[in-house]
Amino acid sequence: MFLDVLQRRNPGLIENAIALHQAGRIPANTYVIDLDAVEANARVISTEADRLGLKTFAMTKQMGRNKDFCSAVMRGGITSSVNVDMECARATHRAGMAIGHIGHLVQIPRAEARAAASLSPTFWTVFNHDKAHEAAKAAAELGRVQSFLARIQAKGDRFYRGHEGGFDAAAIDAVADRIDAMDGARFSGITTFPALLFDTDEGKVAPTQNLTTLEKAAEALTRSGRQQIEINAPGTSSSAVIGKLAEAGATQIEPGHGLTGTTPLHAVEDLEERPAVVYVSEVSHFHGTDAFCFGGGLYIDPVFPDYAVKAIVAREPTAAADALRTVEIPPPAAIDYYGMIDTTTGDRKPAVGDTVIFGFRPQAFVTRAYTCGVSGVAEGSPSAGAIYDAFGRAADWPL
Repeated sequence: MFLDVLQRRNPGLIENAIALHQAGRIPANTYVIDLDAVEANARVISTEADRLGLKTFAMTKQMGRNKDFCSAVMRGGITSSVNVDMECARATHRAGMAIGHIGHLVQIPRAEARAAASLSPTFWTVFNHDKAHEAAKAAAELGRVQSFLARIQAKGDRFYRGHEGGFDAAAIDAVADRIDAMDGARFSGITTFPALLFDTDEGKVAPTQNLTTLEKAAEALTRSGRQQIEINAPGTSSSAVIGKLAEAGATQIEPGHGLTGTTPLHAVEDLEERPAVVYVSEVSHFHGTDAFCFGGGLYIDPVFPDYAVKAIVAREPTAAADALRTVEIPPPAAIDYYGMIDTTTGDRKPAVGDTVIFGFRPQAFVTRAYTCGVSGVAEGSPSAGAIYDAFGRAADWPL
């Protein structure tokens, strides 16, 4: 989906990834991240967010919580993370980021509450009073008063299947009062997901009803005398759309794919953020007319309709169109051991050991891929950093 954008806007990343892979510096099955582009993208987003008075927390799961990626984001002005789960929180904490938001999208398991509280998160989202009690108790035991966000929902709100949950938005006053009554707790605001969504038919990003639910709940809280209500409104955030959130009263944004220039809007418009990630594979063997390349991170984001997957297959650095090949990847129900490259077209036939470059919109943390940050892409003098696994831990590569 993003390979054509990469060819136009960051061909050096493709070429340098091929060179580094052929030099044995990067293994197959690796998401290669242009750290300089990430830093620039983070600066674009943080500058616009600062102008609008928005707090910004970086979502790092898409890049596997890679430490070098986190450092680039911090250099770009975003120093706090939002953490989708405890592994995310641990990884970004190791990387030196402040824990800005925890418990959303995934609630904190009961036995992890004290560990979460020990990370001193700025905000902690809860979906019900039981989870609020667990979190408040953990915070109180550590002598902390934790700021909580209540995840809310109303009839007609939209959630991805498996993301549902939250308090009844109509009862937000009572929810806030009950949280405030807990030792170690302070009600600070409300959240939902997604507040914005990409419309594939229109090719535009639009607010969801969830955002309206947040606005109405904030109005109810204001009428009851509460002030400085935090409104956390994540969803397909980039510098081009966060103004819509600010207009709706949002106080917090959480860019993820915006940091690598891979939101759905980036696929159809050239926004200020540049594409900053490729997936590197390698030809392994042949069967019939197909060249098989290693998998492990062949991820097609379900936000997109089906599309023809292509990859650049080459031994020498190139981003040229004549190196493109059509690739079949296994369906989501299958294990992506390999992708199958069509060899029936083109002048040069693939060979075992060739580099294969894809342009996915990745979610590295749900794969078994490596990640690696690279500096100096724009200058043509790439320097590869450490290899990390999908959990942000240094990988045993090479042995």
